[in-house]
Amino acid sequence: MPSAIGAHIAPANQNFTTPLPTVEEVSAGGVVVDTSSPQLPVAIIARINRGGRLEWCLPKGHPEGSESNEAAAVREIAEETGIEGSILTPLGSIDYWFTVTSHRVHKTVHHYLLEATGGELTIENDPDHEAVDVAWVPLADLARRLSFPNERRIADLARELLPGHLPS
Repeated sequence: MPSAIGAHIAPANQNFTTPLPTVEEVSAGGVVVDTSSPQLPVAIIARINRGGRLEWCLPKGHPEGSESNEAAAVREIAEETGIEGSILTPLGSIDYWFTVTSHRVHKTVHHYLLEATGGELTIENDPDHEAVDVAWVPLADLARRLSFPNERRIADLARELLPGHLPS
């Protein structure tokens, strides 16, 4: 028996959802440690997420132009925390996915362990004004203070590798 709307019914196996386009993003940042203090404090920043929640995280940002990941990490840490640093060693990369209104983002973040070489703790030099607070946190407490599990793993690795980069 023919249906009055039969010609307008979609086959069950037809997919009407169009996948969101994917954008690849790269950032660099890391763990900048004040090695002159016995507590080995690390400069971290606070940001407000899209849901309005405060998140403590490692400073990071996008390379500009032909800037290397290493140069971007040093610059972004200085901009977001006010602390200048020099790279001691790479800490590896993390990647994750998130969705914004019009697309999905696959983000890769390259992290480095840096020794603080100068500067003063401030968010006043952050050109994007993403950081709403900045703090020194003892390296031993860093993983407990960070909001994201993947950054906590980076903090644990930094704590493990730092002794090999300190003078005996």
